[in-house]
Amino acid sequence: MLKVLSLMKRKEGMSYDEFRNWALNEHPKLATKIPGMRGYRMNVPLKENPDSPCDAISEMWWDSDEARLAGFGTEEGKAAGADAAAHAASRFHFFAEEKVFIS
Repeated sequence: MLKVLSLMKRKEGMSYDEFRNWALNEHPKLATKIPGMRGYRMNVPLKENPDSPCDAISEMWWDSDEARLAGFGTEEGKAAGADAAAHAASRFHFFAEEKVFIS
């Protein structure tokens, strides 16, 4: 299974509270509609940290990279991607195989 972690930094001029609300309440309404995605989580710090390289980290699980590409190729995937691009100044995608030792 493929896990994609997206590290996001908010756009200039957007407050931390606005970004936090977007990441936890608005964006998931679009992201959870992407076909083929097996799991989705959003992680946002409890308080602002100006020294942090990101303001949120999303986690997405896919059966394969082909499934991820197919999901983001749909209208729902394009809408979620455009929404993220509209709110994040930068996004770094980390592709990984997750190994759970304690759950």
